[in-house]
Amino acid sequence: MRRARFEKDSIIHEGTVSEGGDELVSESRGSYDPDEVNFLAPCGPTKVIGVGRNYAEHADELGNDVPDFPLFFLKPPTSVIGASDPIVYPKTTENLHYEAELGVVIGQPCRDVSEDEALDYVGGYTCVNDVTARDWQERESQWARAKGGDGFCPLGPYIHDEHVENRDIETRLNGETVQSSSTEHMVFGVEELVAEASRFMTLREGDVIATGTPEGVGPMEPGDTVEIEIEGIGTLENEVVEP
Repeated sequence: MRRARFEKDSIIHEGTVSEGGDELVSESRGSYDPDEVNFLAPCGPTKVIGVGRNYAEHADELGNDVPDFPLFFLKPPTSVIGASDPIVYPKTTENLHYEAELGVVIGQPCRDVSEDEALDYVGGYTCVNDVTARDWQERESQWARAKGGDGFCPLGPYIHDEHVENRDIETRLNGETVQSSSTEHMVFGVEELVAEASRFMTLREGDVIATGTPEGVGPMEPGDTVEIEIEGIGTLENEVVEP
């Protein structure tokens, strides 16, 4: 089952997606055409935990080694936007990049869980664009500026509740494929990431772990359209606009 949050006529709905993807069924107000609604972020995380260098070929393309343990960083709630929102290109950077990622949505609070228990606390999966100011990332060892800007975490449009070990993941920039890989190439898998993150902090319902990006990252400019598609989940599409 896929779930969505969306707005229609100034009313916020939560509902499910039809099997063919051509209808949104609100829990209380009927059915809607996906082309006629504004998609909101499908969850409201208290934090987004990013994972750096979790695909070996991406680490290599940036000249980095693969870490011996998951490399975590945080994106604040103010970075989260939905599929109907634009990515605003800030004046604070001259090199803004897309990064397609599988997002793990926490379904219930947990702390210090084992890998064997981890999937019991996962509520579903979504598409993430880990927007990155690459010039700032190269200047600092801490990534708050590079990864945490307003609108730097598009999510959605759907949450899929089925765990699938290997999913194709793709980014298209203005219709051209620029990233194409599979989550099977992640260095650290979903169970390990959930368990390791929960060792250090309480994971709340709706929190998201962005599991890292494959190779092929690159710049986007105002006027571009970025689509991130993950097999079985859907396509997250955002336009890039001037501030």
